[in-house]
Amino acid sequence: MTHDHLLSPITAAELTAPNRVWMAPLTRSRATMPGNIPNALMAEYYAQRADPRTGAGIIIAEATPVSPQGHGYYATPGIHTDAQEAGWKQVTDAVHARGGKIVLQLWHVGRVSHHALQPDNQPPVSPTDATSQSKTYIDDTYERHPNTPPRKLDPAELPAIAEDFANAASRAIRAGFDGVEIHGANTYLLDQFTRDGMNKMDPPWGGSTENRLRFPLLVAHSVVDAVGAGRVGYRISPLSEHHDAIDSDPKSTFTALAAVLGKLGLAYLHAVETWDRSKIDPRLKTVIPAIADAFKSAGGHAYVANGDYTPDQAEQAIASGWADAVAFGKLWISNPDLTERIRRDGPYNEWNSDTFYGGGARGYTDYPTIDQPALR
Repeated sequence: MTHDHLLSPITAAELTAPNRVWMAPLTRSRATMPGNIPNALMAEYYAQRADPRTGAGIIIAEATPVSPQGHGYYATPGIHTDAQEAGWKQVTDAVHARGGKIVLQLWHVGRVSHHALQPDNQPPVSPTDATSQSKTYIDDTYERHPNTPPRKLDPAELPAIAEDFANAASRAIRAGFDGVEIHGANTYLLDQFTRDGMNKMDPPWGGSTENRLRFPLLVAHSVVDAVGAGRVGYRISPLSEHHDAIDSDPKSTFTALAAVLGKLGLAYLHAVETWDRSKIDPRLKTVIPAIADAFKSAGGHAYVANGDYTPDQAEQAIASGWADAVAFGKLWISNPDLTERIRRDGPYNEWNSDTFYGGGARGYTDYPTIDQPALR
């Protein structure tokens, strides 16, 4: 089929893109260690996907911790030191040299971490003292280890964490990013505050929906004050069960969040709709339209869909008005020229999941474009 809607340009506040084939944030764990510093290999990887005709309309760079406390996985790049900022500058320079656009996802993992990754081997922090049942990798063996039981946050600590997000946003803009995306999805710190099954803080930071949204909105306001609403996005995953996600009424919770984010005039709201489109949550058909409408009706600009879309499904989503853009994930890993492949209606390289995390160029910068010989 043709993909005219998917390949059309889009403007979302201060962000403009030549197409609606966006690149979702993808953790690849290739940062230079020690120091969690972005490097030349990462610059090459993103630049390969940046050409306005063959590449992403907007690249959302991988989840990037805003502070030492925000780390939860080995070799993920940070944005809280001068060396990290300089490392990201070579990435954005490479992307812009190809004519691309790139925003940085700002991340704090909350309880999804191990003490070996935390400052002074301290426990990770969260609005709950319940341990995440997922596992993480803490060194270059990439063996999975149980997460460390978290320490429940003191309310007095929250303004400093919000300031970490604001400082990271400012660093990102200085490093040349076209915008930032606040990571409020996948049951990391901001999502832990949002969900009633995870936020065990006392009022005014826990309890009612309004109270549970108070800290995520403090972060959003801080980032907007730092860099302006027109180049800020926010990511959610309302129906996710990732990292023990629990919320009794995701439609109500995330519609309320979307409305207040929309009032800020954010450039876009980005939602992980599903991890597997063959197993769609039946609530999706009502939850997502309500969230997108609440965001845009309140003054937000674009709704960006994500979640195991095929190019044909993405075209239908945009043509029908379901979404304004679609962020693809694994297809971008194995197809650096994904937009050109969509224009030609395929074919598509298959990805190698063994090389998703850690390592070097193999499975990272060596996937061929459509006119190059296939990998052997």
